[in-house]
Amino acid sequence: MAGFRAGEGVMRRKPIDTIQEPEGPEGQQLTRTLGLWQLTAIGVGGIIGAGIFTLAGTIANGTAGPVVLVSFLIAGVASAAAALSYAEFAGLIPKAGSAYTYGYAVLGELAGWFIGWDLLLEYTAIVAVVAIGISGYFNFLVESMGGDLPAWMLGAPGTGEGHKVDLFAVVLCLLIAYLLTLGMRSAARFEMAVVVLKVLVVLLVIAVGVFHIDFGNYNPFFPYGVGGAFTGAATVFFAVFGYDAMSTAAEESKDSQRHMPKAIIYSLAISMVLYVLACLVLTGMQNYKDVDKESGFSTAFASVGLDGIADIVAIGAIIGILTVMFTFMLGVTRVWFAMSRDGLLPKWFAKTHPRRKVPTRVTWIVGFASAGIAGFVKIGEAAELTNIGILLAFAVVCTAVIVLRYRQPDLPRTFRCPGMPVVPAIGVVASLWLITYLQWQTWVRFGIWFAIGLVVYFAYSYRRSELAKNPPPVPEPAPKK
Repeated sequence: MAGFRAGEGVMRRKPIDTIQEPEGPEGQQLTRTLGLWQLTAIGVGGIIGAGIFTLAGTIANGTAGPVVLVSFLIAGVASAAAALSYAEFAGLIPKAGSAYTYGYAVLGELAGWFIGWDLLLEYTAIVAVVAIGISGYFNFLVESMGGDLPAWMLGAPGTGEGHKVDLFAVVLCLLIAYLLTLGMRSAARFEMAVVVLKVLVVLLVIAVGVFHIDFGNYNPFFPYGVGGAFTGAATVFFAVFGYDAMSTAAEESKDSQRHMPKAIIYSLAISMVLYVLACLVLTGMQNYKDVDKESGFSTAFASVGLDGIADIVAIGAIIGILTVMFTFMLGVTRVWFAMSRDGLLPKWFAKTHPRRKVPTRVTWIVGFASAGIAGFVKIGEAAELTNIGILLAFAVVCTAVIVLRYRQPDLPRTFRCPGMPVVPAIGVVASLWLITYLQWQTWVRFGIWFAIGLVVYFAYSYRRSELAKNPPPVPEPAPKK
């Protein structure tokens, strides 16, 4: 009796030698429309945003102080090791799903399932965190123009007196969902234009802010100790891995095997340079204790009398952070789509629009779910919710790239992770180390989500997956000479 090509049961793996074949019947396929610079823009759009405009202030005031710069560097090093692993897989497996698909192909179905299951929650929470961050800048902008919004719509319960819902954040989540349902070609054009605008705003912040740095604000540089820098790194980590979500769009790239690895590396390199310079400016312009947690750069410029620049930054932040929401909502919908097409979730979710060729059903579900989190959960709690699953995904991808390099060294790789196995091993260790700095509440939430996923997998996915119903045959052994 024919068995599975690479193990039985929960260890069955998607055959890598079929990755070039089109997957899914009519109505479950995506169209290839994205070029190299559109992919890079999606990556930069996912990386630069909440990290600079929101979390830099949040971590500087209360967690790390001026050493927030080091927090980003620590997260960046861990992310770079993982990025090189992602780049190798992106050139080898040009399919939707990113870490979920890579884990499924190398480590087996159960590992792939849990990475995909985690990403569904993590990416959705990231969309919500970013929406909350934009809302803070929107409120700053309205107040700077003399406006006064009703307290009930300014934030989630517990964030301020009279706050009941962050209405602006809710609307933004639904707006991004609508944009993604219009089709990838139209959505990518919007993303490219807004990313260019966002980068220009960040360059303006750096170019103007550098002339208003007070070096006394850097003393003490480690007000919360070295531990504060690592705690900050664990929290801001999601701000340096937008390339992960971008890689979920592999099936919508015109030449994924060549362009995707380059786009991953380009987007991370561009973003890290801008992060370092922006953090130096923020904590140099204003004492870390006075940095606003929601609209840090706008209030920093206002504190030195540059109200006009502050308003420009607020507008740029509102528009620019939209690209982060775009990238991660794109990511979660493509992971969900891939899992459904593989049979691990109901096939109903893998249905694409007949003309626009995008998974509109899951897009609207994610839109409403992220809107619920953004409207009623505090930004700090939502941010902590995002990181543990992503860090685990990075650890899995870095492990898988080592395993596959030794298991199948002759596969046609368009990019090879350098320093094998040291570089991906650094990614594994760094990711697991950063996990230990997360709050215990984060572990509780993750444990609950993990347990739910375990029930769903064995109650539904295990028997309904495509590999369970149609296992590829074991290849015949080569004849002995």
